[in-house]
Amino acid sequence: MPYTDTQQVCLNGHQITDSLNKYPHDSKKFCPSCGAETITNCPKYNSPIPGHTFYENVVSMHQTSVPSHCHGCRAPFPWTIKKQEDTNLIEQPQGFNPLLFVEKACSRFHLVARQLRDRHDDRHTLDITDEYDVQDLLHSLLKIFFDDVRPEEYTPSYAGKASRMDFLLKGLDIVIEVKMTRKGLGEKEVGSQLIEDIARYQKHPECKTLVCFVYDPEGRCANPTGIENDLSGKKDDIEVKVIIVPKGY
Repeated sequence: MPYTDTQQVCLNGHQITDSLNKYPHDSKKFCPSCGAETITNCPKYNSPIPGHTFYENVVSMHQTSVPSHCHGCRAPFPWTIKKQEDTNLIEQPQGFNPLLFVEKACSRFHLVARQLRDRHDDRHTLDITDEYDVQDLLHSLLKIFFDDVRPEEYTPSYAGKASRMDFLLKGLDIVIEVKMTRKGLGEKEVGSQLIEDIARYQKHPECKTLVCFVYDPEGRCANPTGIENDLSGKKDDIEVKVIIVPKGY
C-alpha cells in the first residue's frame, strides 16, 4: 500500500522536508534559508501538507513539489498569499517605483511608436491608427516589468452607465485609462471624458492611483499641459496623473 508522508514548509514557501515522519531529524522550527517559521499543516483546515508518497519495494528519488493550496479546503497557503500580495513585478530592481515606470512608458510612448515604423527592409509593423492599437502597444510595454496586467476589468457604474477600465495592475492598485484623440474627440471631449473617468474610479476598490494616458499624435489638444495640470492631483481617495503625448512643442 502506498503511504504519503507529511511535508514541512516555511511561511515563505521554502521546503524543509517532504518526508517529515520518515526522517523527523530533518525537521526545523525555522527556515535555514530565510528564517521564517515552518508549518506542517494547513492553518485553516489543519490537514497535513502532503509530502512524498512511498511505495512498497520501490525506491524513488523524486522530490515532492510545494503545493500552492490546501488539498482539503482549497485555501491558499501562506506562501501563495504572500506571493500574490508582495507585488506583481517580474523583477523589481532596488528602489523601483511602479508608478514612475508607468509614467515613463506613457511619456515615451510616441518615441516607441515612431521607432516601430522604421523597420529593416520595410517589414510589416504596428501602425497606431486607433485606440486599440494604443492599448496593444502600451500593454506590451507594461509587460516588461509587470506580470499581472489585467485588461478590461469592470468598473462601478457612473451616471447609470457601466464601463470597463483599460488596464489594472493587480496588487499595486494602479489603473491605467487609455485614450487616443481623433476627429470628434478633441481637447474639449477628452477633458469631459477624463472628468467622468476620475469620478467613476473613485468608487473602484482596487484603484488608488489612476493614470489617464492620452495619445495625441495629431496635436488635437491645443493646451495639453493645461489639461494635465487641471486634472492631475489628489481627488478624494485616489491620486490622478494625466499624461498627454506628444506635446507638439
